[in-house]
Amino acid sequence: MKRVLLLVTLVVLTLGLVAGCVGVKTYKNVGEDIKIGVGQEFIIALGSNPTTGYSWQASYDESMLELVGGEPTYEAEETGDDVVGAGGIESFQFRALEVGETEITLTYAQPWEGGGVDETKVFTVVIE
Repeated sequence: MKRVLLLVTLVVLTLGLVAGCVGVKTYKNVGEDIKIGVGQEFIIALGSNPTTGYSWQASYDESMLELVGGEPTYEAEETGDDVVGAGGIESFQFRALEVGETEITLTYAQPWEGGGVDETKVFTVVIE
């Protein structure tokens, strides 16, 4: 009986570890289908260069999506050299909160007053 209990415990732990290793899907292009379940997370990753004063600004329905961590993350491109002003990737990780369809509008802009808008991307999210 103890062996069966031990075996069941090991199976449950293994399944939990495997489920935890499943990666969060990353989207880079407008037009890609973002279909997700309630409670699941996904990432939108876009090229960015904050040294220019531009960054991606997100607009979305907060009743349907939550920005994990409260703000985007930025990772500089690894060029092998320390290149001043080199760009990188700005990532937004979202969690789906309720069933429905919504949009995320990302604007590449200088966030201060009078700053310019360089580009806008709209991603459609279907939450099942």
